[in-house]
Amino acid sequence: MYTTTFYSFKGGVGRSMALVNAAVELADRGRRVLVVDFDLEAPGLDTFDFLRTKSAIPGIVDFVNEYQTSNRAPDVSRFVGKTAEVGENGGELWIMPSGIQGDAYARELNQIDWGELYEKRDGYLLFEDLRAQWKNVVDPDYVLVDSRTGHTDTSGICTRQLPDAVVILFFPNDQNLRGLTKVVRDIRSEKTTRRARTIGLHFVMSNVPDLDDEDSILSRKIEAFKDQLTVMRDPMVVHRYDSLSLLNQAIFVKTRPKSRLATEYRKIVERIVRGNLEDRDGALNYIERAGRRWRRIREESPGDVEKTLERIETLHAADGDVLFHLGVLREDERRPEVAGSLFDRSIEEGCNEPEAYLRRARYRRLMEDIKGAGEDALVALGSTSLSPPFVREAMDIVGVENLTEVSQLNAVSALDFESSVWLADELRSSRRELRVAVSVLEGAVKRDDVDEDQRSRGAIELAMAYMGLGQCEKAMELLEAGELSVEELGRARTFNYGMAIWGATGVMEIEPFSRVVEMERTDPMQEAGSNYLQCMAIANWAVGDEIKANEAVRSSGKALGRSGFSCWRYLEVSVDEFRADLDEIRDLIQGDASMKPRFARSIESGSGGGS
Repeated sequence: MYTTTFYSFKGGVGRSMALVNAAVELADRGRRVLVVDFDLEAPGLDTFDFLRTKSAIPGIVDFVNEYQTSNRAPDVSRFVGKTAEVGENGGELWIMPSGIQGDAYARELNQIDWGELYEKRDGYLLFEDLRAQWKNVVDPDYVLVDSRTGHTDTSGICTRQLPDAVVILFFPNDQNLRGLTKVVRDIRSEKTTRRARTIGLHFVMSNVPDLDDEDSILSRKIEAFKDQLTVMRDPMVVHRYDSLSLLNQAIFVKTRPKSRLATEYRKIVERIVRGNLEDRDGALNYIERAGRRWRRIREESPGDVEKTLERIETLHAADGDVLFHLGVLREDERRPEVAGSLFDRSIEEGCNEPEAYLRRARYRRLMEDIKGAGEDALVALGSTSLSPPFVREAMDIVGVENLTEVSQLNAVSALDFESSVWLADELRSSRRELRVAVSVLEGAVKRDDVDEDQRSRGAIELAMAYMGLGQCEKAMELLEAGELSVEELGRARTFNYGMAIWGATGVMEIEPFSRVVEMERTDPMQEAGSNYLQCMAIANWAVGDEIKANEAVRSSGKALGRSGFSCWRYLEVSVDEFRADLDEIRDLIQGDASMKPRFARSIESGSGGGS
């Protein structure tokens, strides 16, 4: 149960309207909400359609008067009532009104001496009992209290004793600033009392005119509020909204959900939920902030953050999704043993996120539970919502040699074309991986939603995979491009076509490579990488330009990073392997007629399907 008071020092800021919209929004999200009308001098929450009960019920004033008569806290079930159903998510709205309105209401209100109630009649304990009864009788997720304005006998009950948080609505003028200074100071002082309670504060600048602030009047007022009230964040804003619907007390989050006013009310709700760790959305929000934007804060106060995370784990011990996100956070903190336990528990509690299985697989592999890791990774690959990098990781955990009918895996078939090409490009370190890449690409180029440019690019990628496997005839078929001449082919496709012919027939045809050299002459590649330079070395050798061929070999070696794709093998290779390929290309240039690309040699040796 999370209690939030809506308070304003002055009236006319739409406090009750904001509260009711927040209550309806929370109920519409499936929360159980109790609304309490503590604006005893000017009550009216029960006049809103969503807060009407079937019959009038007594409320706060009657509850207190009965206590004064009997010296016993009354049963609160007689003072609360359930209202209309809200939404389709199982949310409920309850109300504890100020009291039964009639001629006797003012007299009964005046019978309450709040000072005497607290000083001589244990008023503090009465309202602690009331709060406990709210929990026992209604069991709400949220209690929203509408407090009266100004400094009153009851404002301390609403702003200091009952709430976990206070939403302070104000119009940005000096009168409100002066009045709120003491209220805010008193609320913050609760942290230093015996109860040591930190009450959340949410500031809302309300009824703000929607006008140009060309003279910076509003911005100066905002800075004055932040400075005097010691607030770091800009207040939320509810703009003045000129609509006759307000006369009918329309609930904008329901009747006009796309309006700016409804959006502004929902922002208030989001801020309230964020502070409530008992709400799974609030807990998930805190975990996200703890892992990202709160890096600096966590470094400054790690103990407080750790206590909060432990509390979240306790509160949501049966919520698989919360436990999963806690596990992700612990994994990011490099605490694998804690993360592994959380992933175990999250799956036990019904978390079906494929990422949960993958992350547990990652932990199991770390613990050398290879069989369990593989089983979890296969579960993840059975999902249609796994991101491409996680698909790649899951394949690695299972072992590509253990994967069959890869294109039939849900995680692979659900990838779009670009993701499929990315995944295939990641699978080029061995011929075992290339077999998987071929399966992925064969499925990608057959997709109905692939355009011609994508299909052409996919054909090049697939042909390169075929060549790495020594299946050069298949590559030739893909790269011949129907009626297109060599002159009409793109640079990459033309080069790969020439290499495919060489690999399939054992004969190096000059025409494709001559075209590549001409393309480079008329349109030089800017910032060419090691692979491109390696290709140009072969192309220049093919047309008989040994000088440029040798220059390209040297430049390719200088441009080499930690690893690279080698067109000599059509595989992603290590630095040493790439340099070995360059050495063989250098031998080729120097006249070694027996020298052939490694992918072509694999065909001659019958190892085109090797590892």
